[in-house]
Amino acid sequence: MSLAPGAVPNGGAVRRILVVDDDELILEVAQMSLEVVGGWTVVTASDGQQGLELARAEQPDAVVMDVMMPGMDGPTAAVAMRADPATAGIPIVLLTAKIQAADRTAFAELPVNGVLGKPFDPMLLPAELAAILGWS
Repeated sequence: MSLAPGAVPNGGAVRRILVVDDDELILEVAQMSLEVVGGWTVVTASDGQQGLELARAEQPDAVVMDVMMPGMDGPTAAVAMRADPATAGIPIVLLTAKIQAADRTAFAELPVNGVLGKPFDPMLLPAELAAILGWS
C-alpha cells in the first residue's frame, strides 16, 4: 500500500507544520517545500512570540523554528513551549545557519528534537525533517 507523501501511516490526517522565521524568503521557501514536496499543511509565524501563540492555537504536528529572531528568539520560544502544557508535547526542530561544533553543543542542551542547517535544500527539507522526527 502506498501513502500520499504527507499522510501519516495510520491513515490519519495530513501533517501540519508551523514554520517560524523572521526572514520572509526563508518562510516562503520552507512553506513551498513542506507543502509541495512534503505534502503537508504549513502555518507560518515571523517571530518566537507569534510562533508560541500559533503553536497553542493550531496544535501543529511539529514546529520548525529559526534560532536568531528579533524579540523572542528560537531557543527562548522552545523553552516557553516546553513549559506550557498546551505545547509541551509538540516536537521542535531548530533551523539555523549556526552549525559549528560549539553551536551544536549549545543546541543539544535545548529542549528540541533536532537542528537543521541553513541554507537547506528545499527538495530534501521534508525528508530531513521526517528523519529527525522519526516519521516514516
